[in-house]
Amino acid sequence: MDNTAPLRPPFSVKLAYAIGQLGWSLATFCVFNQLAYFYMPPDTGEASFPPYIFQGAVLGILTIVGLIGAGGRILDAFTDPWIANLSDRSTSKLGKRKLFMLIGALPLALFSFLVFYPISPNNIAMNSGWLVLVITLFYLSFTIYAIPYAALLSELGHQAEDRMLISTMISVTWAVGFFIGNTIFVLQGYFEQTVSPTLAFQYSAAIFSGIAFVCLLFPVFFVDERKYCAQKTTNTGVLESIGKVLENSNFRNFVFSDLTYWISLTIIQSGMVYYVTVLLELDKEYTTFFMGGAFLLSIFVFYAVVNIAVAKLGKKKVVSFGFIIFAITFLIALFLGNLPVSKEIQLIVMGILAAMPMAIFGIVPNAIIADIVHHHEQTTGEQLAGMFFAFRTLMMKFGVTIGVILFPSFLLMGRSIDNDFGIRFSGFAALVFCLIGFLLFQRFKEVGVSEE
Repeated sequence: MDNTAPLRPPFSVKLAYAIGQLGWSLATFCVFNQLAYFYMPPDTGEASFPPYIFQGAVLGILTIVGLIGAGGRILDAFTDPWIANLSDRSTSKLGKRKLFMLIGALPLALFSFLVFYPISPNNIAMNSGWLVLVITLFYLSFTIYAIPYAALLSELGHQAEDRMLISTMISVTWAVGFFIGNTIFVLQGYFEQTVSPTLAFQYSAAIFSGIAFVCLLFPVFFVDERKYCAQKTTNTGVLESIGKVLENSNFRNFVFSDLTYWISLTIIQSGMVYYVTVLLELDKEYTTFFMGGAFLLSIFVFYAVVNIAVAKLGKKKVVSFGFIIFAITFLIALFLGNLPVSKEIQLIVMGILAAMPMAIFGIVPNAIIADIVHHHEQTTGEQLAGMFFAFRTLMMKFGVTIGVILFPSFLLMGRSIDNDFGIRFSGFAALVFCLIGFLLFQRFKEVGVSEE
């Protein structure tokens, strides 16, 4: 790699990088959050999706959709560190990170749609096999794109203020992608005027995939790694890199608390359409209004507050506060529909409470990892950004997967207006995981991470 000092990236380069986050936020939205909705839809008495896969229990407590969603994590345990190490060691003229992002962009967008395209109207076995295949290819594509992409954060942000700004920017673009993703219920309702619910959902997912593909390419074409990134090529092997990353106790304390956060978040996000349609007995389009409103409030009000709070209080106190407010939000989910105010007010209050921790967890964790990467490089002289972010991404995937396994299993205990126990229990489970995350995070020490 060129050893000349990199230039500080201008805002336009940071923006091009951040748009890539919008791409993978939108590409992963439906798979992360709507898998159970499509394959185990809520029982509200209205026309919904056909039973493309087996709807009952497996081994008493699990479901096919949960097991399929989980299966790819075994592969991820090998592919995530492998791709990270290849990226850390790359000497590609295109860019050590951008080569992988270019390879991963199209399949990530394509398989994000094909996950919701069962190949038979009534052959459950064939659809299950197809879903296993496309879920596996989806997560492999996600690994190829997202891990090198994440490593660029610390390399573009070779100054502390830039790391915080870039972390904020990718949090905004992630939230924009998530907001667009939540319009799926409005889009689905629009398309249902002329086509079946299945086609309506698939049309919406296809639109998201197309937008995602274009956004995924922005960092590839508009971020010049050699000009703006502080990079070194490492010769460290996969196992040695993993060992060095896990030797960092501060990093371990953070990522395991982050794991529980993603479990609780996935449970709640997967459950929102059920909370709206079953617990509150409102139209599914209200899910879009809730999530969209919460994210808009998060971006336009709380993002600035979070940056100010981090500057004054530090990252640890702000993240701890986020865990507490999220726990209160999940507690409210337990009692939706039974509170002494209108259903719409219940939804609004929950959305306002959720907005602050959404801003915190959207911004601060990426900045924490970038600080850890930078501190590791300053103290050891070795750059393992890809592996640090790979392990964090792997924990995120495990968290999402555990949530994807658990939520459909909860639904087996009741997902109808007459029996909503399973849906309410999901809120309790999210609350418990959130509190565990808070306790684990208290072991994280911010001292020695930030160099300023």
